Amino acid sequence: MDGTRQAARQRALPQTDDLPAPHRRFDQACAPGYQGRKRDEVVRTRTVILQTHTHQLLGTFGGAGNGDYRGELQQSIQVIRNYATQLGHPTASLLVRLDGLYGDAAPLLDVLSADLAVIARSRAYHLLDLEVVKLRLLRTPDHVSTHPESGMKRTLYDCASVPLTAAGPNVRLVVATHAATGSSPAIGTERDGMIYELFVSTLPLRAFTASDVLDLYLHRGSFETVLADEDDEQESDRWYSHTVRRFGAYRDCSRRSRRSRANTF
Repeated sequence: MDGTRQAARQRALPQTDDLPAPHRRFDQACAPGYQGRKRDEVVRTRTVILQTHTHQLLGTFGGAGNGDYRGELQQSIQVIRNYATQLGHPTASLLVRLDGLYGDAAPLLDVLSADLAVIARSRAYHLLDLEVVKLRLLRTPDHVSTHPESGMKRTLYDCASVPLTAAGPNVRLVVATHAATGSSPAIGTERDGMIYELFVSTLPLRAFTASDVLDLYLHRGSFETVLADEDDEQESDRWYSHTVRRFGAYRDCSRRSRRSRANTF
């Protein structure tokens, strides 16, 4: 599940006596709200559910402005539970990867209460100040992971049981560290020249190593590229043909699709 906040830019519309009242296409989809780092005028929220193995979109929910991302999460959980019921799978056997807006403790508690296994990137950097985490960072790391494309090396520290909140529950915490660069980190927090990234999971240690948890989140579970392809607006001549014949239309469409992919890659 990926919860995102998208911003849209609204250009100035001419308003004169000889023109009708202006009407914007985004009025029903977007509204003023928290923009974060984005420099636009209106925003909306969107939550997408994607089946990792097949890239099948199971559902998408959205709201104008700040939206109701917790409500969208509850809808997504219900879709996943229905999906598991139709296939005859117990919900405990499903692994949900949370991304985007769902990095705080409250969304994680919603997923855990639904009896779903979870893996998520956490923004709860105060967990680094817990004594159990401090002691673990002083010892030898569990693994050094190298990204196959960027070559970035992350040192992994596996904490078996860390309280997610003061009242619990306890979860597994994987801390990934790497040296800081000159620029401010887009992801993670910087302390004493090191970048710390937090990954929360309920996966058992005996079955999944710290490297497995990182790989499941960054590689096998990642689907940002799929959503990026969905967000890109293609010109109409890329997906339909003016050819009247059905076979000719299919042939022309396929040719254009191949050209588009060739230009893209």
